Amino acid sequence: MAHEHTHIGHSHHARAESNARSCTVQPSSGSGELTRFSVTVPEDLLAAFDEQISRRGDVTNRSEAIRDLIRASLVRETTRTPEEQVIGSLTMIYDHHTGDLTRRLDEVQHDYTDEIVSTMHVHLDHHNCLEILALKGVGARVYELADRLLGLRGVSHGEFTCAATTSSLEL
Repeated sequence: MAHEHTHIGHSHHARAESNARSCTVQPSSGSGELTRFSVTVPEDLLAAFDEQISRRGDVTNRSEAIRDLIRASLVRETTRTPEEQVIGSLTMIYDHHTGDLTRRLDEVQHDYTDEIVSTMHVHLDHHNCLEILALKGVGARVYELADRLLGLRGVSHGEFTCAATTSSLEL
């Protein structure tokens, strides 16, 4: 069984999120009330997302596409196996010029030396690096490591894929 953890990085066009307002809207159909909120994203990212929505054809609007992403994220979260041994890979792309990101990445990784089997580091260009970590260990620790690394400011994209668990290897 494959499990994934996806993280969408921080925008370089940060705006004060405290100014964001939300309001409740009655849905035309379905269960529960809808809450309207604002999201700030770079224009090129939004344009690419809109193109993806139009290609899919099964989603009629941006709001439904975002609801689908939220549902998928929540489902992935429920498939975590904190007590089982897991094996997987963590892929990150980050700007190594962001603050003291390189130092913080190293600090976190040094806290999880038992879970990190191997790492590969690739310089993509002057600013961006690709780092891939092979991970193995108790699910709670491995997922915690992935969350800590992917949550660091400067990580623009990342994904943890659980390739196997103890029980899936026995199938």
